[in-house]
Amino acid sequence: MKHKFLKIKKKLIVAVLLCILLIGLFCATYFPIKVSSTPKPAHTIVIDAGHGGRDGGSVGVNGTIEKEINLEYSIALRDKLVQAGYNVIMTRSDDKGLYDENATNKKISDMKARFNIIRQANPSLVISIHMNSFTNSSAKGALTYYRTGDPASRTCGNLIQKSFNTYCNARSTSASVGDYFILNCSYYTSVLVECGFLSNPEEERMLNTDEYKNKIVNAICSALTLYFGNSVN
Repeated sequence: MKHKFLKIKKKLIVAVLLCILLIGLFCATYFPIKVSSTPKPAHTIVIDAGHGGRDGGSVGVNGTIEKEINLEYSIALRDKLVQAGYNVIMTRSDDKGLYDENATNKKISDMKARFNIIRQANPSLVISIHMNSFTNSSAKGALTYYRTGDPASRTCGNLIQKSFNTYCNARSTSASVGDYFILNCSYYTSVLVECGFLSNPEEERMLNTDEYKNKIVNAICSALTLYFGNSVN
């Protein structure tokens, strides 16, 4: 009698388990679990076109004005990054300076304005675009600098420099610490790129071509793809 009772109990347990399984399959079929389709927020990048307004920056041996070519490269980089899905904020999109016209020291006023834009953007990266100049006209090549004491900035800077070395025939083996306000005014990951030397006649000519501008922009974008692919937002 006891043995028969155990057999009935066992069948009952199996039946209950089957019912639970069937209910689960029914729910899965008619009440699917909703998975969020909301995309992850894009990385925000601040592009800082160096100089502007009264501050023209360096002047090339053949008359190239740094503030103007900085802006050209910055706009080209912005367009490429936006196309790739990044959220991009520019510190300036035209030739106007960011300083207060009534400021006694317009350079400080300009730098404070750039800092405020960076702070409000809360970016994943700040990248400042410049052109280089040196007393020795043979100096050439794109160089990258990064924020002092920040491993993320160093990593990003080295990836950009490596990309310059590969695609733009740059000579520097690695990025360097940069003693620049735009790099060290905030705690955000920050790099500054010197796209080439306006003091070198051959490089100045090359910097003014769309072909080389695209090389620089593509090299930066390639490096950022690697950087953001291996870092946490």
